[in-house]
Amino acid sequence: MRVVLQRVTLASLVINGAEHAKIGPGVVVLVGIEPADGAEDLAWVSGKLVRLRIFDDADGVMNLSVSDTQGELLVVSQFTLHASTVKGNRPSYTRAARPEVAQPLYASFLKQIETDLGRPVASGVFGADMKITLTNDGPVTILLNSKQRE
Repeated sequence: MRVVLQRVTLASLVINGAEHAKIGPGVVVLVGIEPADGAEDLAWVSGKLVRLRIFDDADGVMNLSVSDTQGELLVVSQFTLHASTVKGNRPSYTRAARPEVAQPLYASFLKQIETDLGRPVASGVFGADMKITLTNDGPVTILLNSKQRE
């Protein structure tokens, strides 16, 4: 499972010209699922996401998590995070899980985050053409890969 986290001051997600989700200060989470991902990957990434200290404390030090700050989350499925660009100029997405595998895992991941965070999160719609507008705060952008935990 590959994840890109972006600390934001605000973000919105539009589908078919209509606003579907909007958050204030918090994190936009782009999630790429691969066929080998399972419950352990979801739990590890979710736990890391809600506990990662990427928000400033009173001294201006990144020492607070999204849980600590009561920040919001916008979680979006993005199979292109598994793009391979080794051969040619057209990315290959064969490392990304097929929709019949990825969609239930994405739904489980959303539930896991809500459980770990203790509140609902905003999300995109699996497979939809989405437009995301965000203001990256910092900027702070972090990559997580559940296959590289050490």
